[in-house]
Amino acid sequence: MLHLRVIAPVDRSTEVVDLLSAEAGVTHLAVLPDAARQPPGDLILCDVVRESADRVLRELRRIGVDTSGGIAADDVELTISAAADRAAQEAPGSGADAVVWDEIAAKTGEQTELSGTYLVLIVVATMIAGIGVLLDQPILIVGAMVVGPEFGPLAALCVALLRRQLGAIGRSVQALVVGFLAAMVATVLSTWALTAAGLVSREMLLAERPLTDFIWRPDALSWVVGLLAGVAGMLSLTSKKSGSLVGVLISVTTVPAAANVAVAAAYGAWDEAGGSALQLVINLCAIVLAGLLTLVVQQVWWWDLARRSRRPATG
Repeated sequence: MLHLRVIAPVDRSTEVVDLLSAEAGVTHLAVLPDAARQPPGDLILCDVVRESADRVLRELRRIGVDTSGGIAADDVELTISAAADRAAQEAPGSGADAVVWDEIAAKTGEQTELSGTYLVLIVVATMIAGIGVLLDQPILIVGAMVVGPEFGPLAALCVALLRRQLGAIGRSVQALVVGFLAAMVATVLSTWALTAAGLVSREMLLAERPLTDFIWRPDALSWVVGLLAGVAGMLSLTSKKSGSLVGVLISVTTVPAAANVAVAAAYGAWDEAGGSALQLVINLCAIVLAGLLTLVVQQVWWWDLARRSRRPATG
């Protein structure tokens, strides 16, 4: 359930209240006349079940509340109310499957920013993975996968492609390209530094590495794993099952592949660098493709549910 705080101009307040009152998924409706000061207007509070939230937000934007007033939403962790139970029963669909598109767009939009934190995390993750491939240590590889922040821009790219937002698409691609390039350059430099210090050597790269050689030897299963990870990752994002996202991060070899590209390039092992680069491209493309298809299926499913319930379509 979401808690909505709506500031509506006085001349639109009645329309907003009527809209919310007519929605089966809305409950705990309260109106504080002339309580808002910036922007001025009436403050309208309500709770809305997740399966109705997208439709409610869509209708509020349709009547211009977002431009003449304001809309804010927060997750409600606990609700003890018979009225809330009735709202959940009357609203079509399941709250666990509900997609609030404005929430997803806002969440993923933050991931398109090429911030210092994002760059540090992806650089650190790639450097850890670089040491992991030299030592043939899966534990370091898994740790690097968890630290890597690359799924954020990938998810943002999927949402932007679905909503045809060219600006967000460009920012997502920029974050991915710049992030991975910076990470690989830093890993090349760190590999040279560690070699000069006598901590690693080219022989470690060329030795048999049975536990991590999958990173630079892509096959058909690389596509399968990438596609499955894309589906699971997008579902974890849209359904707020954040625990599942950790498993997704561990299942794909984006950061380890980028690290192996850098380490192999540092030592001039170009065949291995090429294989790792292919693995990286396969995983990135598979995740984006599967994530986009997952969003399309969810959108079509909710459209169909709205049609069968004789309500306006969402998405």
